[in-house]
Amino acid sequence: MTAFFTAKRALPGLALCAAIALLAFGLERWEIAVWGHAWLEALVLAILAGALVRTSLPLPDHAHTGIRIAAKPVMEAAVALMGASTSLGVLAHTGVALIAAIAGTIALTIAVGYRIGRALGLSDRMAMLVACGNAICGNSAIAAVAPAIDADGKDVSAAIGFTAVMGIGVVLGVAPLAVALKLSPVQGGMLAGMTVYAVPQVLAAANPLGAVAVQIGAVVKLVRVLMLAPVVAILSHIYGHAPSRPGRDGVGRFVPGFILIFVALAVLRSAGAIQDGASAIAHNASLLLTVLAMAGLGLGVDLRLVVAAGPRVTASVAASLIVLVVGALGVIRLLG
Repeated sequence: MTAFFTAKRALPGLALCAAIALLAFGLERWEIAVWGHAWLEALVLAILAGALVRTSLPLPDHAHTGIRIAAKPVMEAAVALMGASTSLGVLAHTGVALIAAIAGTIALTIAVGYRIGRALGLSDRMAMLVACGNAICGNSAIAAVAPAIDADGKDVSAAIGFTAVMGIGVVLGVAPLAVALKLSPVQGGMLAGMTVYAVPQVLAAANPLGAVAVQIGAVVKLVRVLMLAPVVAILSHIYGHAPSRPGRDGVGRFVPGFILIFVALAVLRSAGAIQDGASAIAHNASLLLTVLAMAGLGLGVDLRLVVAAGPRVTASVAASLIVLVVGALGVIRLLG
């Protein structure tokens, strides 16, 4: 009965997300009909449309439940399914070198980003939240790091709100930057995986560069996410706070279940246990769910937060992001 009422409350918000997703697919088709290709993919259009709706129109209270479901559980299901069409072969070729390069880039971004934030007048903990959010995985990293450094609730809210807005800019900027630098699909995927905040947003960022870029980006991003555990542990030691997440132990404390499912399906796909037909079905389902999730994600972003965050936070996030992008490009050139 509880599940029935929850589903009923979710319908208005999910319907709004579905309408935006359909609009995004329609605009993509229109672009293809007019220009022969899509300048902006449905994934990106869904984020932009959702953000514009959220910023310009007041959302009814009964829509928020469905929007939250689309932005989180639906998004997680899309990422998990994507594992069935992802090959882990890239790690076999780069292996330890890739992992070491990603770890080094994250460490550099956190260190430099923190110093930039402090130089701009941000508090110690606010500067660390911004640096970790940029370096690893945006909101998830901020939420995980906050208790370890005993961050103030206002600082956490400001960092998360601004990261949500900035994340859209990162998603939109990866493909044009990759094209301008004449990166291959593999290199473009690596750039997306090393710079985009959230795992699902990698799909949107890398999708214009092709399926290979999406797969590479997802794998690189997952390696980057796994770095969250040691970062939280180190910061906990520095700031003297033990990270805790009640009811969860071991890997599950830092790595969400949907990522573990993604990895398991990717391993099965790489081993040949998932055939091409099933992989294609999973890929299409993942794409549909991702566009729906991107609409929900966009509906949770108020673009006015950029103004509210203030120039110091804006400058700190932008400078830290530049460090991350430069570091990522250095890794790409280093690994070839």
